[in-house]
Amino acid sequence: MKKFRKVLDGLTTSSPVNAGGSPACGSAAGTPTAAPTPRELDIQETLMSEHFQICKTVRHGFPYQPTALTFDPVQKILAIGSRSGGVRILGRPGVDCFCQHESGAAVLQLQFLINEGALVTACADDTLHLWNLRQRRPAILHSLKFNRERITFCHLPFQSKWLYVGTERGNTHIVNVESFILSGYVIMWNKAIELSTKTHPGPIVHLSDSPKDEGKLLIGFESGTIVMWDLRSKRADFRIYYDEAIHSVSWHHEGRQFMCSHSDGSLSMWNLRNTAKPFQVTFPHGKSQRDGRKESCKPILKVEYKTCRNSESFVIFSGGLSYDKAGRRPTLTIMHGKAITVLEMDHPIVEFLVLCETPYLNEVQEPYAAVVLLEKDLIVVDLTQSSFPIFENPYPMDIHESPVTCTAYFADCPPDIIPVLYSIGAKHKKTGYSHKEWPVSGGTWTVGSQSYPEIIITGHADGSIKFWDATAITLQMLYKLKTSKVFEKPKGSETARGAELVEEDPYAVQMVSWCPQSRIFCVVGISAHIILYCFSRHDSNTAITSLEVRLQCEVEDVISPSDTENAVCLMDAGGHSPQPPSPRGNTPDGARDGARDSIPCLKVKDRVIRMPPGYQAELVVQLLWVDGEPPQQITSLDLNSAYGLLALGNCNGLVVVDYLQKTIILCMTTLELYGSADPFQRLTRSPRKNRQSTSGLTELSDNQVSLDQERSKSPTSDHVNGHCTSPTSQACPPGRPRVPGGPEGPRLARRGPGRPPFRKAQSAACMEVSLPVSFLTEESRENSFSRSRSSSVSSIDRDTKEAVTTLHFAESYGRRSDVLPAPCLWVGTSLGLVLIVPMSIPTDEQERMEEPVTIAPTSTVLMLKGSVLRFSFLDCTGGLIHSPHEAWRDTHAPDDPERPRRRRLVNFSPCFSQEAGGDGHLAVVCSERQAKVFFMPSQACLYVHNITESSFVLRADVVAISNISNSVCLACFCANGHIMILSLPSLRPLLDVHYLPLTDMRIARTFCFTNGGQALYLSSPTEIQRITYSQEMCDNLQEMLGELFTPTDTPEAQNRGFLKGFFGGNTQTFDREELFGEAAAGKASRSLAQHIPGQGSVEGVRAAAGGAVGELARARIALDERGQRLGELEERTALMMASAETFSKHAHELMLKCKDKKWYQF
Repeated sequence: MKKFRKVLDGLTTSSPVNAGGSPACGSAAGTPTAAPTPRELDIQETLMSEHFQICKTVRHGFPYQPTALTFDPVQKILAIGSRSGGVRILGRPGVDCFCQHESGAAVLQLQFLINEGALVTACADDTLHLWNLRQRRPAILHSLKFNRERITFCHLPFQSKWLYVGTERGNTHIVNVESFILSGYVIMWNKAIELSTKTHPGPIVHLSDSPKDEGKLLIGFESGTIVMWDLRSKRADFRIYYDEAIHSVSWHHEGRQFMCSHSDGSLSMWNLRNTAKPFQVTFPHGKSQRDGRKESCKPILKVEYKTCRNSESFVIFSGGLSYDKAGRRPTLTIMHGKAITVLEMDHPIVEFLVLCETPYLNEVQEPYAAVVLLEKDLIVVDLTQSSFPIFENPYPMDIHESPVTCTAYFADCPPDIIPVLYSIGAKHKKTGYSHKEWPVSGGTWTVGSQSYPEIIITGHADGSIKFWDATAITLQMLYKLKTSKVFEKPKGSETARGAELVEEDPYAVQMVSWCPQSRIFCVVGISAHIILYCFSRHDSNTAITSLEVRLQCEVEDVISPSDTENAVCLMDAGGHSPQPPSPRGNTPDGARDGARDSIPCLKVKDRVIRMPPGYQAELVVQLLWVDGEPPQQITSLDLNSAYGLLALGNCNGLVVVDYLQKTIILCMTTLELYGSADPFQRLTRSPRKNRQSTSGLTELSDNQVSLDQERSKSPTSDHVNGHCTSPTSQACPPGRPRVPGGPEGPRLARRGPGRPPFRKAQSAACMEVSLPVSFLTEESRENSFSRSRSSSVSSIDRDTKEAVTTLHFAESYGRRSDVLPAPCLWVGTSLGLVLIVPMSIPTDEQERMEEPVTIAPTSTVLMLKGSVLRFSFLDCTGGLIHSPHEAWRDTHAPDDPERPRRRRLVNFSPCFSQEAGGDGHLAVVCSERQAKVFFMPSQACLYVHNITESSFVLRADVVAISNISNSVCLACFCANGHIMILSLPSLRPLLDVHYLPLTDMRIARTFCFTNGGQALYLSSPTEIQRITYSQEMCDNLQEMLGELFTPTDTPEAQNRGFLKGFFGGNTQTFDREELFGEAAAGKASRSLAQHIPGQGSVEGVRAAAGGAVGELARARIALDERGQRLGELEERTALMMASAETFSKHAHELMLKCKDKKWYQF
């Protein structure tokens, strides 16, 4: 049971700040501090605690580690059990339900109560559960816990309420599924076998009733023993002792013969008239050897024997291949008459089912499809066609086609983006599927009233990007993008060198940035590269521009404030060159073979490439190796389509790219951005003396910049090239790098010289979280989620680098003296510092393409506790200020002289009026530990709230709740599993729920909030879990979910006819209640199993009990119930009064009638 903590508005204490921004003591969160403000802000906040509640909505993807499979042939729904205790129930597209056993025990077997709206699950903790599927969110009605025996197999006959349960000891118990109570009727193993048998037959692996006689139960033991048990006479009709172990049994529909699969890869056919030996034994994949014996084969784990009315019977089985064929993939074999078809699978087969036209086992089956559950996929084979094509899967089962490494969630997207992506993605879909409809078509689902365009983006280890339509709690593939096509594949001698530069999965996606309005998309790869894509509906033949960035520095020991008096402030003379596009051919071979220098990890294609419609690569930015050291991974990214700028940062510094002019306009270390305003007074480390001469010669001889390129650079480029922005720095010759940088510390030393810090990007579960602090040691990384981390300067490591953890382009005030907002870049670092970098961007379209963008870092520094995670901006009325953007235009569309393609900018600063922009705005800054709201341009801190002291925030987003005015709040997900919601701008706590413990890195890496009160995370390597923190969506969730059960008439059994019944024998039926009921069989031992009542009856109350709203919901429900009871009591009182009046009237009439009569007149 999740623990909920009630939050009282405005009572949580926190530390305000004074006017200077340093922490002070003794004020309450949610109240303005004593810091002077430019004017009184009167913002009416509309969000309250009752607007929030945490609730899971839907789970997408393939069930992780599946174990069991079943199908309801009447309702047409499918259920899949998993090792973690989860159950996925699937119907038509949109009908997708996830259930979870609280114990977390693996699901061993599933059994539908066919056309009854119920499901029985058998788990590894020897417990049976009965689920009610007649409600949108299934709940457990009954549970039965076996205490002394382990469950191995279950069988529920069609239209029967008695469940047969086989155990590891070889006993068979019978359970009433209506009451979930054990019957006193038990088939003991020592009675099932002959008394002369000296060995135990083993666990029960099969139970089934005879199609010909329901009073006969076929019991299969693992050792090879088969017993036909007569339930009426309580004795065995026959016993079969076979040499090979049995895995499965399948009946012929007439009930005269059955087929067994064995551990030696053989199939044996048995006739009930002669059970002394099988009348047929075949090795489907075993060839005869020279000595006449069959070659050894793998076990056949399951076999299905199905008959057809107008063709030969089907025999379908899994396994059975010969051992000598090593490396062969798992197979499903279909034997139809004399034809044998072997279907190779990509993953091991967990279970398969054959779907038939009739649910009755004593009728001709007429199979039409085979559902195959693999370890990582679900496929359905069409058995009606000789080529056996597969059906196109309508569910998003291929999320994990390549391991997921990052996610992004966008709600309320432009309505035209989804049809455009779908139309382009549909052109690249696979073909060859069956033309018939998907056979799993049960349930009903309709689009709810609260539907708006939603898109989920997933990045993968192979460099692919997938766009998903997530509208109305569904998930459908829209478009797939492969980033690896931008790079050359290693050939010949480059293969070995490429393997050294980057290990496996060099294209793995680390993060993405997407502007839905302009349709510009940016991808960050694990090989320290960024790819910028533009969207076009037309194909194009273009060359990809490549920019290579040299960004490497080291930091001297941090000087604490107490040491500043005696410290000598020295700055190394030097600067950073702007980074023009440098061809790879200019890099000398010696630099590649020896100490790698000025080379990227991947090689971009340097020729004209034909790009199909969709997202087309325009620009690639790569960080270079420096003096044998690999580039550090990129930790932050932001792009702005209105500015035409792209910013990236890592632990070494900041880079700003003009993607319109395709030039780098800023490349500086974090320390250089501070200039003289560095609060810690750190020093940059000098380059190593043994590297200076070589590096200098290489730079000057091979990286000369032409005069034309120098003229095209912005003033900031010249500023950074020869004159550092810090007043204490000195000029340096052009082309000379600042510091090549030394080893990264112990971490790089363990990696070995020249080894890149890239590992195989298996999935988000296996990748490190880009924690917004400096690099941790191995011990602290393991315990980072349970230990609190200090952000004080004195605790910083000797080799710690200040990483750029978040970036944000916005219309803001770079200086306190600014009157109007202007384009700015907000930079947050791992030490809790915020820098504001103003920019000067030409407004005319032609000037923008020709004139440079000017960037001038200022001394504006704001401070918070912990690493900075998120920036956002509010106007003076509390509304969210959206970043400026460019309206989408197709640059590759045919030219139209009447309608020239011009840039159309939205919310750009020249459009702001003096009244709208001169009043200032609020800047919301959230870090690992606290959140602050600053008033700009005075930079006064109005509100502050310490989010957590014992943990730290992993993800923070400023989101808007729909259908509520001024519905902006700050949503945080902490490492201790808490989800917190804070109001804006007052930072009042509105919700604090212990949602889930952070047990896996993938949750931290993939958790993200979005507008509309929704969030998602990767709950397993193959599944995406969507949740909501909106009370309104929780209330409307029932109508958004699909119905699993639809009232359907059970098909009638076929009339066998007089002659067939006379000669073939009618199917015998019997009353199971008469045999298994308490009157005949008695009660089972109480110590054998324990009945546990379910919680389905109180599901509605439990669902409402969430967070601070739970108490109110329970009180409201109790009040409604009390009012309803009072109403009922009042109605009953009125009825009693009316009845009393009627009785009084009749009594009075009777009295008057009998008043004058004598006694003899009665």
